Amino acid sequence: MRFLQRLLLVLLSLVAGAVLAAPPIEAYGRLPSVEHLTLSPSGERLATIVVLGERRRLIVAAIGDRLLQAVEVGDAKVRDVWWADDDHVLVITSSTYKAPLVLVSGQAELSNVYSLSVPKGRLVTVFKRKRQVWPAVFGVYGSAVVDGHSYGYFSGWSLVTTRGGQDVVETSGGYLTADLYQVDLDSGEVARIARGRMGQGNWVMDASGKVLAHEEYERGAGIWRLYAGESHERLLLEIVPAAVDLPELMGRGRTAGTVLVHDPGSPEDAMFEVDVRSGTRQQLLSGAGSRRRFRDPDSGLLLGFDTGDADYPQVFTAALRARLKGVDKAFPGLQVRIDSFSRSFDRLVAFTDGGDDSGTWWLVDIPSGKADPIGYAYPKIRSRDVGATRMFRFSAADGLAIDGVLTLPPGSQGQKLPVVVLPHGGPIGVSDGIGFDWWAQAYASLGYAVFQPNYRGSAGRGREFLEAGYGEWGGRMLGDIADGLGALAAAGIVDPRRACIIGASYGGYAALAGVTLQQGLYRCAVAVGGVTDLPLFVGWRQRSQGSKSASIRYLREAIGVEDGAAMARLSPARLASRADAPVLLIHGIDDTVVPIAQSEAMAAALKETGKPHDIIRMKGEDHWLSRDETRSTMLRASVEFLKRHNPPD
Repeated sequence: MRFLQRLLLVLLSLVAGAVLAAPPIEAYGRLPSVEHLTLSPSGERLATIVVLGERRRLIVAAIGDRLLQAVEVGDAKVRDVWWADDDHVLVITSSTYKAPLVLVSGQAELSNVYSLSVPKGRLVTVFKRKRQVWPAVFGVYGSAVVDGHSYGYFSGWSLVTTRGGQDVVETSGGYLTADLYQVDLDSGEVARIARGRMGQGNWVMDASGKVLAHEEYERGAGIWRLYAGESHERLLLEIVPAAVDLPELMGRGRTAGTVLVHDPGSPEDAMFEVDVRSGTRQQLLSGAGSRRRFRDPDSGLLLGFDTGDADYPQVFTAALRARLKGVDKAFPGLQVRIDSFSRSFDRLVAFTDGGDDSGTWWLVDIPSGKADPIGYAYPKIRSRDVGATRMFRFSAADGLAIDGVLTLPPGSQGQKLPVVVLPHGGPIGVSDGIGFDWWAQAYASLGYAVFQPNYRGSAGRGREFLEAGYGEWGGRMLGDIADGLGALAAAGIVDPRRACIIGASYGGYAALAGVTLQQGLYRCAVAVGGVTDLPLFVGWRQRSQGSKSASIRYLREAIGVEDGAAMARLSPARLASRADAPVLLIHGIDDTVVPIAQSEAMAAALKETGKPHDIIRMKGEDHWLSRDETRSTMLRASVEFLKRHNPPD
């Protein structure tokens, strides 16, 4: 453990000389110093992304005193790190691709995968400089060791060479489709093993690297199908899904020859297992939502689900269940997430936060009974700097029971505080929970109470609560947020005359709607990557993804109205003359989910009507605030705006 402890000391040295001072606001806005920390299948190696100053590195270390590899990843947006096997670490990143690409309309966020051979120290980019495949990865489908070689399975756009010598994307029936490739994780050599089709979804591979099953969705007929193998010879399952939610093939089941399917549109929100040989299926979990899955680190077979219950009743392997329960008990009062474990379950990597913990990674060694800290997400934010969080429950105007996360300033008892209302994005199927939230904690550190309401439609509260959000985009969802503010005021926790609303994505829409559709509630509003003009937004989505896409079906159901005039009546940009508080608009230029044109339309409307506002365009930033510098820019700008219009003292 000595190397890891030295790494920990380096991170802790970042706070040297500032022991007594409160952390600067930038400490909250920076990306985590350690992230994606994961244990190899043998339990003998660790891989993680470490930020030292402005440099991001992929670190691979042996459990003991040996650094195995340290690879610069620069300013890449790292989305995940995992072990294909004990000798190969895979890293997924994403980048924004822009016009003039003949392949992409406008701009899109596309992924790349890198394979690091730990013994050889060689980094291979999947599909890079391979004339037969365009250099982007559209799906990741596991790995296998075949005849002594380590392979990964990825989907990508195949290229063909025209008579003029130009490489263009191969199409199927006039549509772009992603084919399935086997990639040698040492050399990067590729071999196409299955052709994609229109509506092609996920593949599942067996232990030998063969296609076990695949899914397809026929848009015109609205039918989702599961097939055995790579062809259409054997249909296993056919579902006519709900208007919004498509079933999804989720990988291998509990035993060889089975696959996992999630049907979110079913009354039970079911996760079930399908036997590929017989076609029979068995429901494993109801209320599946986005429950995390535990998988065998070697085979990828399903070991169980994390349902949030400390007894782990949906973990099917007794030895793993005992380990998980023991780790939970070792960290009372904290949120505990198990991210990886060895094949013997004798070593686990856990992440804790919540309480007074701003985020700590632990290596848990069962035989020795020890848990050693091996990384801190926010080393400059100490326990005394973390504001207390709790769930605050209230009733909406129509009697619906709702909750939200309340964060108080460090040391505060919560009486008549200025408040920041911070609604989440989504809006359907997302929620906020107890744990360290860098955005909420940043405002709390300045003396504000922060409230994150889980308005109707939020996840984790049952199917009926989730479906209650459909059609309420500009209606009762906004009412729920306002009702939460009123309940906090009635409890004496906040001063309702000193409230601002801040949010991103749908939360940004809610912030702008809070000072246009609603009035008299907030002293200021900040929208980060927010939707402002629904007719323009839906039209943009239709052009880029198609009028029958899942995205458009979702928007129609969530908004609840379809004609332009009705959507305009719910659009803050069309109601700018009603804005009764100053507005700050912040938007990433590389946003591929909500285009920056949405904030620009709002800014133009506010300017035309003479309403106080400002707009900040963040170069190189996407929808998810993935960049270190621009995330801090957003936080500093919103804090300055907040202090100006709703000072904390």
